[in-house]
Amino acid sequence: MSNAATTTAETAAPAIAPPMGMLAELTHRCPLQCPYCSNPVELERRSDELDTATWQRVLREAAELGVLQVHLSGGEPAARRDLVELVRTCAEVGLYSNLITAGVNITPEKLRELYDAGLDHVQLSFQGATAEVTEQVSNLPGAHARKRAFAGEVRALGLPLTVNAVIHRANIHQIDDFVELALALDARRLEIAHAQYYGWALVNRAALMPRRGQVMEAIDRVEAARQRLQGRLTIDAVVPDYYARLPKPCMNGWGRQSLNITPSGRGLPCHAAETIPGLEFWNVREHSVAEIWQQSPAFNAFRGTDFLPDACQSCERREIDWGGCRCQALMMTGDATQMDPVCEMSPYHDDIQQLAIIDAERDEPFRYRRFERRRPDRVRQPASETSD
Repeated sequence: MSNAATTTAETAAPAIAPPMGMLAELTHRCPLQCPYCSNPVELERRSDELDTATWQRVLREAAELGVLQVHLSGGEPAARRDLVELVRTCAEVGLYSNLITAGVNITPEKLRELYDAGLDHVQLSFQGATAEVTEQVSNLPGAHARKRAFAGEVRALGLPLTVNAVIHRANIHQIDDFVELALALDARRLEIAHAQYYGWALVNRAALMPRRGQVMEAIDRVEAARQRLQGRLTIDAVVPDYYARLPKPCMNGWGRQSLNITPSGRGLPCHAAETIPGLEFWNVREHSVAEIWQQSPAFNAFRGTDFLPDACQSCERREIDWGGCRCQALMMTGDATQMDPVCEMSPYHDDIQQLAIIDAERDEPFRYRRFERRRPDRVRQPASETSD
């Protein structure tokens, strides 16, 4: 080998490991109006969504890249008429498919079609452990009963079921009830995930933020349930950042293990990455999934830890939490390269904790998407149930 070739080989950038998972946000259309929704305030239009052939190409490219599992999400993915075709493509290329759904607009016949197409797993959201709370949060009468019926249909087919509960002030008192609900529905897994304040959820933060004492009690109840049900029900928990002492490894590090594709085809390192100004997001209409993962400016903006401030460079957690959340750092400090203010070493740590205390004491009503379009005496038929 020539000296020039040797030099090139020695200085080449290390290969980027392929992502384990891909979040395929098929649409932003949804029959629910959850105040904690972390989708953007301005939702992407149906007319901008990728067509079936493009999504199928994206799925094939993801499999070729080395992605193992695809989370079919939204909005509500069942608002797409081609959902069965997309599930079938996942099965054909060897991708494990997880359907993330509200479960209110999938008929037993459509679920059977999804099962026959090769669907591997269903993740079903519950806004409350009781009908009263589910319907208060989702703003959809009858939603709870439809969800429970759908869960029964999922398990009757033998599909594994995860129950997902986003926790906030209106339902944090129902931790034990969510556990019992998951057991009653024969779920294999329960995800207790405290609200993350991005997109529409940020608009509702003062209506959603629980008090510190409520959070600590909820954490204790989750741990007690884990111990009691070990081997019977897996319980995953995502604690609220604002009361934490150390940041979580958001997305297990920026551009390290997963990627998102938006309904219109933009490739994102995380769900909220577009809140950071100045990043260049490549689109699958012009670039392959591999090109986006390996070369996109947005993905490479915060990979590794070199961008972090000096205080982080000597921290033993540097490659455990990867500096925490970039979006949260920007939101609280104005600089996405700062350490996550959740970290107790951050000069902004007290600010974020005080903000949580202030918001938790505010008595704000929920703000629903498009709520002003409803007449108080009439429930609007959800768009995704009448069209795709």
